[in-house]
Amino acid sequence: MAINLSKQLFQEAKRYLVGGVNSPVRSFKAVGGLPVFVNHAQGSKLYSECGREFIDYCLSWGALILGHAHPEIVKKLQDAVRRGTSFGTVTKLETELAKIIVEAIPSIEKVRLTNSGTEAVMGAIRLARAYTKKNKIIKFSGSYHGSIDYLLDCDGILKDFKKDTIICPYNNIERVQELVEKHKGDLAGIIIEPVAGNMGVVLPKPGFLEELRKLSDKHSLVLIFDEVITGFRLTYGSSQEYFKVKADLTCLGKIIGGGLPCGAFGGRKEIMELLVPQGSVYQAGTFSGNPLTVSAGLQTLKILFEGNPYKKLEELTKYLCENIRQIAEKFEIKLKINFIGSMFSLFFANREIIDYNTAKTQDADLFKRFYHGLLKEGIYFSPSGFEANFLSTAHTIEDIDKTIEIINKIFKTYIAKN
Repeated sequence: MAINLSKQLFQEAKRYLVGGVNSPVRSFKAVGGLPVFVNHAQGSKLYSECGREFIDYCLSWGALILGHAHPEIVKKLQDAVRRGTSFGTVTKLETELAKIIVEAIPSIEKVRLTNSGTEAVMGAIRLARAYTKKNKIIKFSGSYHGSIDYLLDCDGILKDFKKDTIICPYNNIERVQELVEKHKGDLAGIIIEPVAGNMGVVLPKPGFLEELRKLSDKHSLVLIFDEVITGFRLTYGSSQEYFKVKADLTCLGKIIGGGLPCGAFGGRKEIMELLVPQGSVYQAGTFSGNPLTVSAGLQTLKILFEGNPYKKLEELTKYLCENIRQIAEKFEIKLKINFIGSMFSLFFANREIIDYNTAKTQDADLFKRFYHGLLKEGIYFSPSGFEANFLSTAHTIEDIDKTIEIINKIFKTYIAKN
């Protein structure tokens, strides 16, 4: 009955939406089968249109660090919506959110709110080019910085849009040095996810971020940290405090919106003040600083600041991942788990594990079996082997223990015997 309803819903969606979705990974193309149509969510749980309950480790792709429908966030949104949904002018709340971000992240002196992480990255790169009066940008293979023409490789993008984008392997500082030396005459900056989250979770090698900082200083490059995922995820503030490396510009999103669409970019005053209306670099957005988003973001950051849940989240994540690793070893399953803070990824391999610090490997068939085993048992991971998973403050030790028990069953039933 549940499968029939899901088929019906997806068929109807495909009549009107391209591929039946508004963002491609939701289509389950990477894992096969039918996407889960969610009716509502609460805490650590999703509830589908079919009436099923799932422990959620996708958490709106990392945005919901406090879990779903947190009562204090809901209350703030109810209060805000009564005052109006959008004004198209300045509000006191925007300043309050900007102040909190500036106080939490020492490398940010001024900030500009946007509607998405994509917009934040566009603004940051535009500023880097204006500040340096140069054109080229280094990015890292496997990293995703939003659906921006010059940072994507797909049909429909003019070749000229990508001519100033230089792609380098992640964690390969020798290659970065070569490219900087080759292009330094027209190189504006480097953009990086300090912890990669879009090829699965991949941590920076010791010293990698520090060397990027040194190279940027030496050649007067603008170092941009895309912290749409890691901002307020690893610690209260940015991963720059976690790794003790400062960026010139920082891009934020997800958590700072409290579950609503939001982005921001900020950094050194002399760079940020190139933006209109003070400077000549144009950037604008009708819904930037939307009162609903700002209200949810303010309350989220207030709860994180006062509660400081990061150590507990890190401990729970480590507990989950270490137990999964032990289960994999028990069943002689080749599995690599990368985790940091409250984000993690599982990589299955059908050959000797390669260096996950430099490249991604995932046995697609094994991951699909694992993923659908999870769904069958009521666990919702991000529906791709190359996306991060997350914990929230709503996850309990009972959730984690149940997940470990189910993964033990899946490894035994779906993986080890096949």
